[in-house]
Amino acid sequence: MAKLLSGIEVSKSIRDRLKKEVDKLILNGQPRPKLVVILVGEHPASLSYVTRKKQDAESVGFDSELIRLPVKISEKELLQEVQRCNKDATIHGILVQLPLPDHINKNAIIQAIEPSKDVDGFHPLNVGEFHTTGDALVPCTPKGVLTLLKATNTNLVGKHAVVIGRSNIVGKPAAMLLLSEHMTVTIAHSKTTNIETIVRQADVIVAAVGIPKFVKQDWVKPGAIVIDVGVNRIELDSGKTKLVGDVDFDAIEPIASWITPVPGGVGPMTIASLLENTLTAYKKAQR
Repeated sequence: MAKLLSGIEVSKSIRDRLKKEVDKLILNGQPRPKLVVILVGEHPASLSYVTRKKQDAESVGFDSELIRLPVKISEKELLQEVQRCNKDATIHGILVQLPLPDHINKNAIIQAIEPSKDVDGFHPLNVGEFHTTGDALVPCTPKGVLTLLKATNTNLVGKHAVVIGRSNIVGKPAAMLLLSEHMTVTIAHSKTTNIETIVRQADVIVAAVGIPKFVKQDWVKPGAIVIDVGVNRIELDSGKTKLVGDVDFDAIEPIASWITPVPGGVGPMTIASLLENTLTAYKKAQR
């Protein structure tokens, strides 16, 4: 039976460490780190998520501001708001919650954020630095995945990782982070031929394909570590809905060595990594 790799527990230890660091900064007369989250529209899930980010930021001693903008705001007006935050020296981290309304060019907004304040790690300059020097703000979910892996105290050097998914937000940066740990990394996706054979070779599986229960029991080598990034809502026979990941948790738990739950696995780590990125951006700004 696999050990449960709880993002709730690991993220709490990160928040406790960050709070101690911030308390020390304030005691030494330094200003508080500040995170600004910009939300366009009234999407309930996005509002719930950004509210949680704001609360977690404040729980570690950050100043935090949620800027709520109407869904019909123009791209020009949103860009002006981003530029205002860029110029405000009291703001150290800027996050524009995705998705944005269809009439707004997501890439234009991401590229408008000052790279040194881009705590999501999505700006092209940060992506380039991450892939070359490694000295950049790293996308939060992949960073959380690596932190969870390290929490198992497993020697990752030389191990074979299979990342299922090729998005710019999770799949590709997760593969690069695992490479930086001297792992051998294969990227697979929903169109990969004989994917079950490839996945079965993995010591570590990172599932980020966005398909409910995509990874089956016979795809998993006994003793593998399984990190499930997926969050999918499925309808049950009763008519109720349930959150499930990209792996068949109930079938795989008996044979894996470690496995993340959904919810309560990677999700809390994404926010914890956002807070780490904000403190990193703050420290660089104080130099």
